[in-house]
Amino acid sequence: MIPWQSANVHIMSHGFSRGSAIFDVFGIYPGPKGPAAFRMDKHIERLFKSAELLGMEMFYTKEQIIDAVVKSVKANNIKRGTIKIFAYYGEESVVSLVLDSKLDLAICGIPETDDMRLDQATPIEICFAKWRKIHPATIPVEAKACSNYLNGMLARKDAVNRGFNVGILLTTDGYVAEGSIESIFMVKDNVLKTPPLGNILSSVTRISMLEAASDIGIKTLEEQISPEELMGADEIFVCRTGVKVLPVRKIEERVMDVAPGPVTSELSQLMSDIYHFRNDRFSHWLQVIG
Repeated sequence: MIPWQSANVHIMSHGFSRGSAIFDVFGIYPGPKGPAAFRMDKHIERLFKSAELLGMEMFYTKEQIIDAVVKSVKANNIKRGTIKIFAYYGEESVVSLVLDSKLDLAICGIPETDDMRLDQATPIEICFAKWRKIHPATIPVEAKACSNYLNGMLARKDAVNRGFNVGILLTTDGYVAEGSIESIFMVKDNVLKTPPLGNILSSVTRISMLEAASDIGIKTLEEQISPEELMGADEIFVCRTGVKVLPVRKIEERVMDVAPGPVTSELSQLMSDIYHFRNDRFSHWLQVIG
């Protein structure tokens, strides 16, 4: 355990100077038997998948990482908060572009603060970003790599400069991809629809939303969405680790008739019931680690 202000790596580390670090992040929720991690197994699996996609090798096992997460939650006295895991090359890299060493690891236990706005699902306004989503033929977009988020940062910056909250990236083919850190869903005629994998991050929150929706009888589709189709949606929402359902009240200049709509509201309540331990059917999604 290292104090927050003492956690550092050399400025010439490969992870910093070459942008090669990968990460994953998941929520911690208060439960009747202590703090619990939301789908920690899936997030750690994705961390290893990110390393595999980028040809990297992890130094620690999944079991060692889980043990360290438990210790971090306890040391930081987290009831509600976030765990962020970084895997990176900490060694200095002046010339070398490709390293054959295994990845260092850092686990940050972050208790909830007001500015994190966890679970605060105030309706937002979105637009189509002027930037396009990184093409999967250029870099593995399903790897949760820090460098990939420059693409998302530019989309968010563009949206904020135009007075919106979130910028939605389109693929190079012109289809809806995702937000900076958000998966996007639309509802049309009571059918829940989201873009397919291939051009987007394999989001744990996204797949959880699809699984939960199907379980309560909502029809779901994973297929390409054109900007025009999204503009004509009955309901739109985005989701991410911190906020499972974030309704959209405005897209470009179109104000939605209602936000959240009935399907969005139902899913929002369902996810709230899940992480507040009011739904036994999905209790296995929350691993008690207190």
